[in-house]
Amino acid sequence: MTRRSDERLLIADVGGTKAVLAWVDLRDDLRLLTDVRTYPTREYVSFDDVLEHYLASSRQPTEAVLAVAGPVVDGRARITNLPWEIAERSVEEAHGIRTVKLLNDLEATAWSVPSLDPSDLVVLQVGVRRAAGSVAVVAPGTGLGEAFLTWDGTSYSAHATEGGHADFAPCNEAQDRLLSTLRAEYEHVSVERVCSGYGIGNIYRHLARQGAFAEIPAIQAQIDGAADITPVVVAAALKGESPLCVQTINMFSEILAAEAGNFALKTLATGGVVLAGGLPRRLLPFLQTPAFLGRFAAKGRFADWLERTPLSVLCAPLAPLRGAVAYAASQTAHSEGITTTEVGR
Repeated sequence: MTRRSDERLLIADVGGTKAVLAWVDLRDDLRLLTDVRTYPTREYVSFDDVLEHYLASSRQPTEAVLAVAGPVVDGRARITNLPWEIAERSVEEAHGIRTVKLLNDLEATAWSVPSLDPSDLVVLQVGVRRAAGSVAVVAPGTGLGEAFLTWDGTSYSAHATEGGHADFAPCNEAQDRLLSTLRAEYEHVSVERVCSGYGIGNIYRHLARQGAFAEIPAIQAQIDGAADITPVVVAAALKGESPLCVQTINMFSEILAAEAGNFALKTLATGGVVLAGGLPRRLLPFLQTPAFLGRFAAKGRFADWLERTPLSVLCAPLAPLRGAVAYAASQTAHSEGITTTEVGR
């Protein structure tokens, strides 16, 4: 599909906490995002309201690629941690857009990985990367997203999963107790319940009830007044102000390491594992440790294999948007006989 010179691509990253929208001029450098704006999703009734607000002072898009935090089936998606439903056809008709494509947000993030600059990644384990090997992407943010990339002989393609909603598998007795606590609260204890932003809240409340550490009064006052305790816990842990918060983030990091190792095995990620989402970027001091790498590799007979698997943290916050652009470019490239490794370079 050859694009006309007047075509503009609207891209968006729609999650449970915020929606980020931007433009890409298809006549220009596809890496150049313009008019990037962020909207708190819980202040809007629907995505249509966000889009109407964004487009009020902009030109009309000819096409749109929307990365959404939820499974996409038959052109429709329900945002996992928000009461929104988005449908390609509905957005096209409501806003006069010729073509709208929905992607799972982690699928979009995965699309960005092949064109990342080295500065976009913090390497936790160098490992040995196999050329054209599969790449696993694990992203704890508001929820837990997982996706992977495979090589088809000429280029990488991204694949969505809902692996974050698989069962949580404890690795030790402390996590056994956490699972027991959460079973009394939830019908199904998924790994997202403990490996996400709200998962940190679940871990903290469990450990507080266990009573190993009493919260210090200043932090307790912040916890009591917070609608979402996760930012408080993370900040206190990073500053070392609260033993209970440090214990919480240590357990979260241990769970994240184990889940990253699990997903590496399930996708045979010989091309490496990338930790994306807001939490790994924020919690780097807890991930850059021998304990984190040890738990990542603690898979019995496959420990040696995981010790050689590259492991990095993605520190490019606009990766889902860049991945949405990469997806759009890949569709043009395939139709014109170009490999996607040539696009956006």
